Amino acid sequence: MKTYATLLLAGSAFALAACGGNEEVVVAEPVVEVVAEDYTVYFGFDRADLTPVGAETVATASNLATNTGSSTVSVVGHTDTVGSVAYNQALSEARAATVVGAMVGNGVNPAIITAAGRSELDLAVPTADGVREVRNRRVEIGVE
Repeated sequence: MKTYATLLLAGSAFALAACGGNEEVVVAEPVVEVVAEDYTVYFGFDRADLTPVGAETVATASNLATNTGSSTVSVVGHTDTVGSVAYNQALSEARAATVVGAMVGNGVNPAIITAAGRSELDLAVPTADGVREVRNRRVEIGVE
C-alpha cells in the first residue's frame, strides 16, 4: 500500500513522513504555471517613437512581466525594406531601445530584458526592396 501526502507551504511542496512499516511517501512536484505571451508594437515610417496604441501594448506587456514574476523578456526590432540594411539595422535597434526604455519605466527589471535589432532581415510580410510595409515596421516582445 502506498501513502501519498503533500503539504504546500510558502510555495514549496513538503512531504509528510509516514510512520510505520513499509509505507512509501511520494512527493508531488509543485505545479508552476508558466505565463508566456507575445506582443507586437508597430511604428510609423522611419520612426522609433511609440504611438499611443504602441504605448498601451508596451504597458500591457510590462504589466504581465512585473505581475507574474517573468524571468525573461525579449525585445526585437524590425524595419521594412526602405533604406539600406545598415540604416535599417540602426533604426531597428532604436525601436527596440524605445520599447526597453518604456518597459523599464513601467517597472520591468532591466536585468531580465534582452534586446536586438534585425533590420529588414526578418520580414513579417515579404516585400521587394524599397517597399513601405507597416507590418514590417515593428518590435516583437516576448514575455516568459
